[in-house]
Amino acid sequence: MDDAALTLPQVGLADIQAAAARLRGVAIRTPLLNSPPLDQALGRRIYVKPECLQKTGSFKFRGAYAAISGMDPAMRARGILAFSSGNHAQGVALAAALHGAPAVIIMPSDAPEVKISNTRGYGAEVILYDRETEDRDAIGERLQVERGMELLRPFDDVRIIAGQGTVGTEIAEDLPDGISEVLVCCGGGGLTSGVALGLDGKAVVRPVEPAGFDDVTRSLTEGRILRNPSMGGSICDAVLTPSPGNLTFPILQRLCGPGIIVTDDEALRAMALAWQHFRIVLEPGGAVGLAAALFHHHGDVVAVASGGNVDREMFERALGTL
Repeated sequence: MDDAALTLPQVGLADIQAAAARLRGVAIRTPLLNSPPLDQALGRRIYVKPECLQKTGSFKFRGAYAAISGMDPAMRARGILAFSSGNHAQGVALAAALHGAPAVIIMPSDAPEVKISNTRGYGAEVILYDRETEDRDAIGERLQVERGMELLRPFDDVRIIAGQGTVGTEIAEDLPDGISEVLVCCGGGGLTSGVALGLDGKAVVRPVEPAGFDDVTRSLTEGRILRNPSMGGSICDAVLTPSPGNLTFPILQRLCGPGIIVTDDEALRAMALAWQHFRIVLEPGGAVGLAAALFHHHGDVVAVASGGNVDREMFERALGTL
């Protein structure tokens, strides 16, 4: 580890276990699902961790609640500020509401309407921005100063990483014999790095990203943080981020295997097969891990299905691939 990495806040298994204790009885402990007919057709085993069944429809509730529940009460009472394409938004909105704290969420204007409306439904104030022409980080920092609220970043925060890491500890507890890789939907790396830490060496994590937005895969190959050239153009909105985080990238480098890239069409097909074989509803970004397992992996594997907040039209489009 270089000197720069040593100056960054660190997160470890003890932090994840502390987050798990705060989440116990609040978050849903999701199972590993398996479809014998699908396994027979493929000639190998695929297990799915269905975080689409989590509160707010994605794993993001874990990180949001773990972070907010661990805050100083006076800080929490001033309110929580977050930016998100929708899943972190909903997680923060509900977690804040459960603690009686106000929440302001900065969301891209092209986020799925179901995510925008659900975030408002949990009681948060929503501020929309254009992800192609406006900088969400700059907007968040300005509002943080103006309103005096705590900014809770979607992935580059040790509290968030610890909460998402509970997905990894649960997989480690349930991991079937003979499985050595876990495929994780990856945006900025909060879930991916958290799962890698939570697995505690019991399996290797492979980050999975949509084609054209493979900043983590390229960054791991080059050994330095690289950015995506665009922030729009894929249906996998839940995992479109500019680059891996300063906190998450060193963890990804240390613990993860090479990234896997899937197409939008493969994500749609995975959504359809998830419904057909596991009877779960996934959004495109939440299906990329399963897409990698189906179309780019050749052995027994666990895939994290990270979210299911999908508009009706997109889900119908996915089912049309069957």
